[in-house]
Amino acid sequence: MPEKLQTAVVGSYPQPEWLVDRELLRKFMAPRIRVEEIWRVPESELAQAQDDATVEAIRDQERAGIDIITDGEIRRESYSNRFANALGGIDPDRHGEIVGRTGVKVPVPLVSGPIERKRAVELRDLEFLRARTDRRVKVTLPGPFTMAQQAVDEYYGSKESLAFAFADAVNEEVHALFGAGADVVQLDEPWLQSNADKARRYGVTAINRALADAPGTTAVHLCFGYAALVKDKPASGYAFLTELEDSTADQISIEAAQPALGLAVLSSLPSKTLMVGVLDLNDPDIEPPETVAARIRRALDVLPPERLIVTPDCGMKYLPRETAFGKLRALAAGASIVRRELR
Repeated sequence: MPEKLQTAVVGSYPQPEWLVDRELLRKFMAPRIRVEEIWRVPESELAQAQDDATVEAIRDQERAGIDIITDGEIRRESYSNRFANALGGIDPDRHGEIVGRTGVKVPVPLVSGPIERKRAVELRDLEFLRARTDRRVKVTLPGPFTMAQQAVDEYYGSKESLAFAFADAVNEEVHALFGAGADVVQLDEPWLQSNADKARRYGVTAINRALADAPGTTAVHLCFGYAALVKDKPASGYAFLTELEDSTADQISIEAAQPALGLAVLSSLPSKTLMVGVLDLNDPDIEPPETVAARIRRALDVLPPERLIVTPDCGMKYLPRETAFGKLRALAAGASIVRRELR
């Protein structure tokens, strides 16, 4: 039986400087289309280089003492673009343009035909991870609601129909990932809270469609954006969160440390296990374990330990690697402090 107060990462871990041009990566900041120019390694050697860097990310998480790990999303230019742009129906020759969550115009996939999952996208990533650790593993996918908001549609006629089409493609990948040994499959849905009106209309329906009949533990992550991009995050809370009680996801992942989020809202999700962010990724300093422990205790004022998993606020992609590793060690040490108090 898993120990109380499990620790996990949200998804990404820093890619090494020898693999990606990190300055260029920060310039693009979570690109929606493919940006192959960030890779420093020739294409003929890229797959092997990504494998080597993925092993490093796995070992760092293990050495830090994290219970539920990912492959660090090392092979991705962003959390969403690799999966979204691998689907049929995405125009290979043209891009669209939208105003992103920060108010800046960004290029995005253009949907010119029916969305189809023509091949497995992340299956080999999961198999690689599963073969290299005996810990519980999680794999992340962009959620259907977020992918629909991050695309220009010339085929379906409505964002709702587009989201449902993405959901069907995601559902096929979800089942393949569980079949290959995933312990947790997580949908990343940051646009739920930034586009809450649309989310209330069809966000949960799209998520439930994407997770339909999933044979393992499922999760949904939502956040205010990468700390490297969004500095001022509202302590007043998420515009869309409690609605996820109606989702079929087993776990909900939120950031709480950087925005100093009031955690009473967690009582509005009584059927869910909560992944609560207790590492502030905007803080360049590595938190002392006792600081992490204090944040965990705040969450335990609302949740029983059986329903709490502690994590960083969000993906760690844009942190220096030594900072990310130190913060993960502090996360594991802080959780250990609180576990001893619970015995």
